[in-house]
Amino acid sequence: MQFIFSTGSLYTYNTDRCFEFAAAAGFDGVELMVDHRWDTRQPHYLQRLMATHNLPVRAVHSPFSRSWQGWADDEIAAIHRSVELAESLGAAVVIHHLPARLAYSVVQIGGKSFFLPRPWGNDHRPLIAWLQSDYRRLQANTDALLCIENMPARHLFGRRWNHILWNTTSLEDSGEISRFPYITMDTTHLGTWGLDPATIYARWGKRVRHIHLSNFDGQEHRRPETGQLDLQGLVGQVAADGYDGSISLELHPDALDAGQSDDHIVGLLAHSLSECRRWVSETVTV
Repeated sequence: MQFIFSTGSLYTYNTDRCFEFAAAAGFDGVELMVDHRWDTRQPHYLQRLMATHNLPVRAVHSPFSRSWQGWADDEIAAIHRSVELAESLGAAVVIHHLPARLAYSVVQIGGKSFFLPRPWGNDHRPLIAWLQSDYRRLQANTDALLCIENMPARHLFGRRWNHILWNTTSLEDSGEISRFPYITMDTTHLGTWGLDPATIYARWGKRVRHIHLSNFDGQEHRRPETGQLDLQGLVGQVAADGYDGSISLELHPDALDAGQSDDHIVGLLAHSLSECRRWVSETVTV
């Protein structure tokens, strides 16, 4: 398996610096988060970064939150374009999200985001229909694996709320996402539902072809070694299973003290990476 760094972890920095941090910390490659910035979408520029930093792009994350606008007409087209980008970079995986099952609005209050359902309309209906009809045709025509991602809980009036179709919110519904051939398992998203990633991994099995690794302590996307989730147990289980895909550290900028010195950020990343590799080595030697 390879440990890679998601550029989305430091989306407040430019793409070149994300590559620089990943190389300095010793990662095996990067996961490219495609967003509103053109330098996340241009193959020739990204190929230059790969050569400069001697780091492959092993996974491409299709844009979300409408950051595909200006690059694609809708989410379906954005997934197609992400596949094209992955092919041009030699990336093995394209990550994309499950669709919303109803429309919602995001409201900012006191610096926090709140998701409020809207009973009228659903912008995701075309995506839902496409996922059930032509999705497998796209997979059949590319070597990149389309890995759909489980999503986190949101909160409405103090209660967990699921606005996502086919999402994993409990052990009972953990099979819903298995209608898709390949899965990106996001550990912090499972943590928001109070689920143990190792238990879910055992249920999804070989469908898991990409992993977003981060912890949960009431906040999402914490460093793997700090939080409530037993990620050491998960990584050990994955290693023992002979998993040969990538494990991507997908963190939040504040988990890496974004804004501090570059050496400080690289030090945090290097420590997280060394812990992950130690977990693997301890499993192999047992």
